Amino acid sequence: MKLRRVVVVVAVAGLGLVGGLGAGPAAGAEVQVKPKASSAAGPTAVNDACRQSVGWFTATGMNGRAALFSTRPPTIVASEQSWQVLPVKASANWYTSPIDGSFWEYGNVISGSALYYAEIFWAHADPTQPSIGTRRIGGGWDRFTQIQTSNYRDQQGETHNPMFGTLYGLRDDGVLYRWVTKAGRTARPESYPGFSAVKAMTLISTTATYDTLLATLRGGSLYTIRIPVASPMKPIVKAVRTSTWQGFESLVATRCGTQSTLLTGIDRDTGSAYMYAVGHANGLSTPIQSLGKVPYAFSNPVNHTFGGANGVVDNLFGE
Repeated sequence: MKLRRVVVVVAVAGLGLVGGLGAGPAAGAEVQVKPKASSAAGPTAVNDACRQSVGWFTATGMNGRAALFSTRPPTIVASEQSWQVLPVKASANWYTSPIDGSFWEYGNVISGSALYYAEIFWAHADPTQPSIGTRRIGGGWDRFTQIQTSNYRDQQGETHNPMFGTLYGLRDDGVLYRWVTKAGRTARPESYPGFSAVKAMTLISTTATYDTLLATLRGGSLYTIRIPVASPMKPIVKAVRTSTWQGFESLVATRCGTQSTLLTGIDRDTGSAYMYAVGHANGLSTPIQSLGKVPYAFSNPVNHTFGGANGVVDNLFGE
């Protein structure tokens, strides 16, 4: 099958390299920001809640997904359908794209020592049996533990062409890399050391001037990592919480409202997942509300989130 949608294609040249993440003061208070209040008994009604699509890859490369809702406790509609893509070590956020009655899901993954573009395509003529497509982008990715893509688009959105696309990769020595693609050309990678304590990270902001990653540290802290678009790459880190977040090996984030984030933390050791409503990030003053445990066992080793159609409706603004 001919591949038609590319999130970020990078020509990986040599991977080249202070700052870092330190402890902050006491954690801020947990306060309610979502979901909308409900007078009915039980969880908030699903149609009042924000929706989050969580995907996963099994150890053999089977791909599945589920819809989560920010009720309290969280509500889930799990899909047991799965399709074999690749054995995946790490996955960036994926995107969905309905076009002319057909439907794509696509994203970047690491398989073995290589970075791939992968897609699942449902043709309008046969929506029950998708076609799977993969394309190898480049090698040298065996030491990378996490990747994320940011595709900022202006809100006109008619052409679905990104103003620019960015790929972030975290190497096992704590060096964070960035590749930026504009008009089909990928600039030489930039890097910044000091992130060896990061355990999990997810994207919460995609703007014209900066991206923001939200990361858990092995010691239990929760941090924002703001990365200005300007070169040279120079991240700005802020503590959001200083303890209790070390149990999550995966973070999945989705925009909720105009500037809030629906966040799910997944503990791969137990298969447990917990959902949080996070207000606009502002260091230790960031409001966070626990919505409770997700009633589903996330036993698969790699998790990721889905953006909206072509990413246009899902420019993130969590910080």
